[in-house]
Order: sequence, then C-alpha cells, then structure tokens
Amino acid sequence: MIRMKDIIREGHPTLRERAEEVKFPLSEEDRKLGEDLLEYVVNSQDDELAEKYDLRPGVGIAAPQVNQAKRIFALHFDNSTGENLSLVVFNPKIVSHSVEKTYLAAGEGCLSVDRAVPGYVPRYARITIKALNFDGEEIKMRLKGLPAIAFQHELDHLNGVMFFDHIDSKNPFAEIENAIPIERDSAE
Repeated sequence: MIRMKDIIREGHPTLRERAEEVKFPLSEEDRKLGEDLLEYVVNSQDDELAEKYDLRPGVGIAAPQVNQAKRIFALHFDNSTGENLSLVVFNPKIVSHSVEKTYLAAGEGCLSVDRAVPGYVPRYARITIKALNFDGEEIKMRLKGLPAIAFQHELDHLNGVMFFDHIDSKNPFAEIENAIPIERDSAE
C-alpha cells in the first residue's frame, strides 16, 4: 500500500522528468503500480482509512509521484462529489479540448507539495481523452469540470509539470479570460 512516506515531494528530480510510455502487455510491476495508485486515492478519501494510515486525501495520483517515471495515473471520484469516476490510465493523451477555460476558485493542491500555493490554475473546461486500460484496450472519454481539471493535473505530472507552473507569478489571482470558476475544496 502506498503511504505518504512513499510520495516524493517538490524538488525531487523525478517530478520534473517526462515519464516513459508503458509497454503492453503490461508487466506485473506496471499492473501492480496502477492498482496501488488507485488504491491510494480510494483509501485517501475514506476518512477512517486516511486517519489510520495518515493518508492525505486526493482525487488523483501519478506514477512519477511515487518515483516511477511511467505514464500511468489513477483518478477516483465517488458519488459524494457528484462525479462518479474511478480509473487507471496508461499512456493518456488529450485529443481535443474546449476553448473555454475553468479553474478551481480555491486553487489546486498536490500530494507532492507540502505548502499552500495561492493562485488560479487555468485548465480546459472540457477535454476528450484517449488512454489504454489494464488490458491495453483504448479508452476514449469526454471529461468536464472537476474530473477534467484532475486529469490535466495528473497528465502534467507525466510531463514534468507542476500545477503552480501555470499560476501567474505576478498576479496569482488574475482573472482568467473566458473561464468559469469551480467552487469546491482544493483538489489534489
């Protein structure tokens, strides 16, 4: 089971690397990594388990965050957020996106960042993604709102980009043109 001690923090070089594509059929190691990433986000959203194992809550986690430079991440939203999505993706890509932007009004957070970073992180409001599942079958889906933001946040990890790289350093709360804010707790 992945614990907070297994998650590398900002400043670690792996977080700034471009992750490698995963080969199929999946190795046992890559399959287990995908399962472990999903297990972390599911457990981190369970108050009892999060407290027992000292897990910081998150909706997504990427392989580079556990020092594995591979193009794998997991997302999990239960029905309490109004979203229902639980998946592990391999070699994910955004194939199209809206012109319209969005951002979390409360800002974004990250399991690899132990400090609050104030500011708006502009994201595409709607995206169409392609990825492979555990069996190497292509998944294609459209995401909007919080799942779209979380997908873009995790995809950034696979490209060595941190969420705060998108924040306007001179004016972190500058209005983002053509963007609709999403009001909710910060997502990790």
